[in-house]
Amino acid sequence: MVALASLRICFADVLWSDEDYHLAAAINILHGKIPYRDFWYDKPPLAALYYLAIGAAPGILLRLWDAAYILLCCFLGFRLSRSLWSEDEGLWTALLIAFFTTFYLPSAAIPFAPDALLIAPHLAAIYFVQRGKPLVAGLFCGLGFWINVKALFVLAACVFWGWSAVLSFGAVVAVGVAGLVVSGSLLDYWYQVWAWGLSYASGSTVAHPWLLALERIGRWLGFHLALALAWVNGVSGQSDRWKLVTWLAFSFAAVCFGNHFAPRYFLQLLPPLTVVGAHGIVLALRRWRWAVPVLALLLLVPLLRFGPRYLLMATHAPWADIAMDLDSQAVAARINAMKRPGDTLFVWGYRPDIYVFTRLSPPGQIWDSQPLTGVPADRHLTAQEPSVTRQTEENWSQAPLLLQPVFFVDGLGPMNEKLSPERFEKMRRLLSNYREIGRTRLSIIYRRLGAPTS
Repeated sequence: MVALASLRICFADVLWSDEDYHLAAAINILHGKIPYRDFWYDKPPLAALYYLAIGAAPGILLRLWDAAYILLCCFLGFRLSRSLWSEDEGLWTALLIAFFTTFYLPSAAIPFAPDALLIAPHLAAIYFVQRGKPLVAGLFCGLGFWINVKALFVLAACVFWGWSAVLSFGAVVAVGVAGLVVSGSLLDYWYQVWAWGLSYASGSTVAHPWLLALERIGRWLGFHLALALAWVNGVSGQSDRWKLVTWLAFSFAAVCFGNHFAPRYFLQLLPPLTVVGAHGIVLALRRWRWAVPVLALLLLVPLLRFGPRYLLMATHAPWADIAMDLDSQAVAARINAMKRPGDTLFVWGYRPDIYVFTRLSPPGQIWDSQPLTGVPADRHLTAQEPSVTRQTEENWSQAPLLLQPVFFVDGLGPMNEKLSPERFEKMRRLLSNYREIGRTRLSIIYRRLGAPTS
């Protein structure tokens, strides 16, 4: 398990989409800013605090930190399965968690976005509720809520084991809301996390979302068939199988939430599938001789498909995510050679890794183009029509603050000319006060006229 979790060190010199966003948020906090009020952050706060714990550092420290979190999930899975069945199931659960958080799409398994960070409180909540401690389970559901709002689906599953989990969940949520009120960021939190998030979810450009669902569910099952079959075997004959079925049903509902079916959303299924699946594997190994070769064959599918990618990563395989991150590193190198203490940066487009590699922060609340254009990051490389229009005009009121940054990076125009900053009047006026100081393949770097040099 330690070896599997540590394989992510192969990705130590690049950042992946989603994790760079939360790292950049943590850097804003290190600059003394409060989420939502002082900088835009459309995710719950604990996702940023996870990275703040290591000083928002990329590299090997980040990968070791993620590996430690995987091992924590393995431990929680072990305790849960052992309490339900035996130590054999516990060991299999831990192994399955380590395996399937390693051998799946790198963009889903490697970055620790809120979907991955929810695994630990998810497992802890189910562990305590099935141990007859629903109030403790509710505390972990509340903790999970401030990581990922899909913790509501975990709470729904817990209610079938012990309804009083709702009480402690509400207490944790109330404490968090009180903190937002005291920091003066409650309204900004509501708009950025909930209003923007729901508008994004409802603004999907997929013509046939359920066809997409069938396609992605089929692909996911193809790589996780061992888990699916083991779960079916594990749940059969259980006296409380209705609870286990309900747990899986709510987890699947969380995957479907928003109709996007992104690969990382399927991480919500890992806790119920690995825990119950471990029991199914133990039963199969005890009953049937042919269970060993069948299990080995099914696990070879994801191993052979995704195992070589760790070797490819060490040589910087020509993948789009890696190419963009390497381009961001080149941009940051140019800025780092010129920056001075107190300098600020604004990046047009969704390129939070540039903030991570420069350790700079924006001068105002808005720090990428999404809240201004209404075109979310998952479609702004090809689209130009906004799918989120609510409050974008108000967000443009932040534009005068954009006159303050020392550095301005256009990280979107070279890839989608239709959304280049020159297409927007306020951005054109802004750029008239800047001069170009360099280009990379995917970015244009500007520096404010008259800004002091290092």
